[in-house]
Amino acid sequence: MPALSARLRLMLLRMTRRLWFRAALYALVGVGTALLGALLRPWLPEGVATQIGASAVGNILGILAASMLTVTTFSLSTMVSAYSTAGSSATPRAAILLVEDSIAQRALATFIGVFLFSVVGLIALSTGVYGDSGRLVLFGVTIVMIVVIVVTLLRWIEQLSRLGRVAETIDRVERAARHALLERAEAPTLCAADWEPPPPDAFNLHGDAVGYVAHVDMARLQSLAEEHDLAVWVEAEAGHFATPEQPLARLSATPEPAVRDRLREAFVITDQRDFEQDPRFGLVVLTEVAQRALSPAVNDPGTAIDVIGTVTRLLCDWAAAARDAAGDGHRPRPAPRYPRVRLRALDPNDLLEDVYTPLARDSAGMLEVAIRLHKSLATLACLSNPALRDAARAQATRALQLADAWLTLESDREHLHRLAEWRNDR
Repeated sequence: MPALSARLRLMLLRMTRRLWFRAALYALVGVGTALLGALLRPWLPEGVATQIGASAVGNILGILAASMLTVTTFSLSTMVSAYSTAGSSATPRAAILLVEDSIAQRALATFIGVFLFSVVGLIALSTGVYGDSGRLVLFGVTIVMIVVIVVTLLRWIEQLSRLGRVAETIDRVERAARHALLERAEAPTLCAADWEPPPPDAFNLHGDAVGYVAHVDMARLQSLAEEHDLAVWVEAEAGHFATPEQPLARLSATPEPAVRDRLREAFVITDQRDFEQDPRFGLVVLTEVAQRALSPAVNDPGTAIDVIGTVTRLLCDWAAAARDAAGDGHRPRPAPRYPRVRLRALDPNDLLEDVYTPLARDSAGMLEVAIRLHKSLATLACLSNPALRDAARAQATRALQLADAWLTLESDREHLHRLAEWRNDR
């Protein structure tokens, strides 16, 4: 059952982020609220509704129903246009973050919920379900709905002014990448034991699907390893492109076929990469935004410079969080939660290759972008992380070689070499 629960948790998490889920939830609330007056009718005094003018609630509901339908249609068309803009101006991989935007989903769900509240209220009024006392409740709830609509519209207008812009898309990808990077910094091996190479005769556990690993259920692997006296070396972590020819994991013994199937269930394989457990995916998406900006069709070096600054901030925060999690070396490290499972920690070489390898190639002929790139690498090299410094040195050397081949002015090449003089420091 742990594998089922992990898959179920992932499915429920993705379902709650879908636009229809929040809209359906608010719609049910709207319908229930509209029927509230009929339920409370026996406990309210008669004649009060006439005194405060609640008889006008039918006209108000008619106005709300007509206006909410128009606003919902307009909002949906605006969102679709924003998603298309984000996909063409930034990268299609970032559009999913716009679709999952909570403010946009809450606004649309509110409009749909109020529309259904108004329709159900009008139907109930026409059938005489409320009476005078129930009409009073409906009138009070309608006033509350109007206040909710005003607040939602004000927030929605502010959101529409930013939705689909490249800067807003970069900010959303940065937040998703930071969440994944900081979680991985606090648990470099996802609470598994530190990586050690498996023995040469370890059994290779192959999958039967082709796609990206979206989630690895470490608890499931630990439970099965304890049950069958196994040690597990995870080869395919989140973000890995799995094929039947490549092992998902390596095992200390050869398990029964039924156990192999249960172990495979710990690896959730999907068609696309996901931001949740894949910290490198956020860096890849940011790089794609910068690459599109550097293309001749767009020619926007400012966006590329903005992305380099964003990546620098993310990697600095990741290095700081990893240093804090590692402690000062005087306190013993806590025992791993999954001691029978081993997983590699993030490799700084991989993180920098995801970003600086393509950007150094695409920006080799743009001095302003190359300057920012070398300043970024110099910043990362100053952090107290030897592996990160070595990776930054290798990327700076490669970037200089590319710039030397593309820049025509000797003064520009000398400028970049002066910025990269830190490579010679030991």
